[in-house]
Amino acid sequence: MASSGSYPGVPVGATNCRGNSSDYSRLLLPHLVRDNEPVHSSKLRLLLSAQQIQSRVAELAAAIDADYPESAAGPRLHLVVALKGACFFAVDLVRAIRRDVSLDFLAVSSYGSATQSSGRIRITKELDSDIAGLDVLLVEDIVDTGLTVKQIEHMLRRQGPRSLRIAALLDKPGRRIEPVKLNYVGFEAPDEFLVGYGLDFDERYRNLPDVHVLESGSRETASLGQ
Repeated sequence: MASSGSYPGVPVGATNCRGNSSDYSRLLLPHLVRDNEPVHSSKLRLLLSAQQIQSRVAELAAAIDADYPESAAGPRLHLVVALKGACFFAVDLVRAIRRDVSLDFLAVSSYGSATQSSGRIRITKELDSDIAGLDVLLVEDIVDTGLTVKQIEHMLRRQGPRSLRIAALLDKPGRRIEPVKLNYVGFEAPDEFLVGYGLDFDERYRNLPDVHVLESGSRETASLGQ
């Protein structure tokens, strides 16, 4: 069988396939890890397929369009995307929104241990544009304790937007410590470690088109929060 040069053992053309994305994930999973740290696809359990995600993103975009009707006299809708994980969700969301929008990116890191966030954040990338007077939509990949997103919300409000709402692809309400209002939620997620569609473990798995559970018995994940 001819194989792709980038992924030995994967049929030529599979990396450019337009078929079922779950089949694509199964083909590539064994190759999306470091050479010296083999991982088998059995470590991953499918939670949300690409089809489910895209269908829900379209629904969220329709709700956003309804809540922000385009008006020549009104302020533009400005999306603030929390890097890195939310960029995958944000790109699909922006393409599904019908009204005109602008886009900016924010990056933060949390103080605390490797397994527990303190909720105190350090800005590693500032916004490039002024959000004063704009309708701002903060886009997050996943919200669990609420500590970090609450700090980001406070920081953005101090910059004087006309309105501020939050969209999250995934919500883990069972882990909530700090109450936070999420205006648009894709899916309620179980209290398990999730990867794919922007979510990572040690910077791996982000590019999977589906969302998977990284089984708790896999290496260090049993003690990790998300």
